[in-house]
Amino acid sequence: MVGGEGRMRHHHRAPSSSSSSGSNGGRLAVPHLACAAAFLCLFVFATQSSFFAGDQSSDLDGREVRVLSGFQSSVQQCVAKRGLGLSAHIIDHCNLVLKFPKGTNSTWYNAQFKIFEPLEYKYDVCEAILLWEQYRNMTTVLTREYLDARPDGWLEYAAKRIAQLGVDKCYNRTLCEEHLNMILPSNPPFHPRQFHRCAVVGNSGDLLKTEFGEEIDSHDAVIRENEAPVNEKYAKYVGMKRDFRLVVRGGARNMIAILNGSDDEVLIIKSVTHRDFNAMIKKVPNPVYLFQGIVLRRGAKGTGMKSIELALSMCDIVDIYGFTVDPGYTEWTRYFSEPKKGHNPLQGRAYYQLLECLGVIRIHSPMRAKMKQDWSDVPNRDLIRSAHAAALRLKKSQAGQSGGQGQFGSCKVWGNADPKNNGRVSGSSDMSDLRKYSNYSKWELMPLEKLRKEARDHFIHMEGVSLYKMDGNKLDDLVCVRHALRSEA
Repeated sequence: MVGGEGRMRHHHRAPSSSSSSGSNGGRLAVPHLACAAAFLCLFVFATQSSFFAGDQSSDLDGREVRVLSGFQSSVQQCVAKRGLGLSAHIIDHCNLVLKFPKGTNSTWYNAQFKIFEPLEYKYDVCEAILLWEQYRNMTTVLTREYLDARPDGWLEYAAKRIAQLGVDKCYNRTLCEEHLNMILPSNPPFHPRQFHRCAVVGNSGDLLKTEFGEEIDSHDAVIRENEAPVNEKYAKYVGMKRDFRLVVRGGARNMIAILNGSDDEVLIIKSVTHRDFNAMIKKVPNPVYLFQGIVLRRGAKGTGMKSIELALSMCDIVDIYGFTVDPGYTEWTRYFSEPKKGHNPLQGRAYYQLLECLGVIRIHSPMRAKMKQDWSDVPNRDLIRSAHAAALRLKKSQAGQSGGQGQFGSCKVWGNADPKNNGRVSGSSDMSDLRKYSNYSKWELMPLEKLRKEARDHFIHMEGVSLYKMDGNKLDDLVCVRHALRSEA
């Protein structure tokens, strides 16, 4: 005890310089060692965690690469069997090159770059399948709910869809609404899975080589392009059924002549509207809308591709006719007029073949009409879904993103459908009586329970959300608008 008390008393006395150095050094060493040991443990734990996380990420990427590599092999086999001479050469799990055989006549000259059309084309299959499968869930018609939800939708974007506005922005929203009201439904008039089989009919001269008319008319919906005539003269080649027509600005100028005799055909303008169009729309009984999801200010090219996008956003199966996809073409012909420049036959043929082998479209042409068309060579939907899921997970993993949000992972902007717009349809008070009393708004007013079961099921799966692109073909810039899940769902 005495020793203890003495040590305690000594502890409380002011220590000498030498004793201070010795005793404090001993006392400080213990906590320093403890901290060092704890830090070392944390470092080892973090290193191991990072190592194992890296292993897990590597394992994940490895699994997806294996799935995509298997899918690439299926695409390669499909091209070999269905490509009419085209061959696919795999670079890796995502990239491949489609090559035309030696001796292919490449006469399409690009005056800008002073080269002839190449005989091989490289494609990123992962990006392609992500893009085109996304269209199966998209809305491709401009609506009021989209402009309401999009940042500066009314101020900036609406102005881009109106020609001859005189200003670059809709500073006067009322004025812009006057321009757009004629063709602006409140909500999507068309829905994913609304039709089972759809035919997209191009304008190629090869349509005159095969009598596809009855086959085309057997589809649930037929989509035509621009000013392509539908009459008895061409009926046995292109059919008579007319449900949708996608037109560029030049074609829209002739819409009354185009729509003559067809009160129900839906006209969808690819680019912009203006006063002249509105004046015509007020006189016709047909539904007329603007296409949504296009790169603006780039002319009239790509109507065929946009027609496929439109079809894929409404249809389970998309059959294409008249797209000049057989070997031997050196120019782009039309079945009703002289050949028209503006497209590259080889490039188009290669890309359409890729789309068929990705399960996006089914190609019909004169040479294929002589073959057995059961599409067993095309990867089935289960394989395509697996490849799509693998491509999506791989993309997110490589970007360091989590795999959450499901089908809404690409939604950049969210909005809610305004219940006050329920029942509001496109149109204006100064429409002609012909339009006022026509059935032009039938698609806008169609209740959900009137759609086919697959469309209703999809609405529920998507939780009542409509997906729109901002512009162009970007994968991750969607505007997503919520609707109430009504009781009929």
